[in-house]
Amino acid sequence: MHDPTKEVIGAAIKIHRKLGPGLLESAYEACLAPELQRMGMRVERQKPVPRWYEDVKLDCGFRADMVVNRILAVELKCKEELHPVHEAQLLSHMRLLDLLLGLLINFHVVLLKDGIKRLVNNYIEPEADFAIKSF
Repeated sequence: MHDPTKEVIGAAIKIHRKLGPGLLESAYEACLAPELQRMGMRVERQKPVPRWYEDVKLDCGFRADMVVNRILAVELKCKEELHPVHEAQLLSHMRLLDLLLGLLINFHVVLLKDGIKRLVNNYIEPEADFAIKSF
């Protein structure tokens, strides 16, 4: 499985350099999707995210900004700063769409590298060896 995060980040940086901060999320999405498609990636924009409460399907319009190559959720923001709720939103989308990877990209920064966060779904930390050794 190929991890497309580097290509997506590169394309986002290219767009940010040309357009700068201050536009709406939809403008960056409109530029990023065709840029990724030109690179040969499969891009789904505004992908519906199914939400259920017990046996009730919630048709409330939950959507992931982009899903790339069926493994990467991309959530675009234009905020002064990101908060934990933005990561939680992306993780929920990743879990509900059964996607391994996620990118949270905040275009409202001077340097885009400062507005990027990569997340991994179902990450399990390796067990630490806390055994006390006697000398």
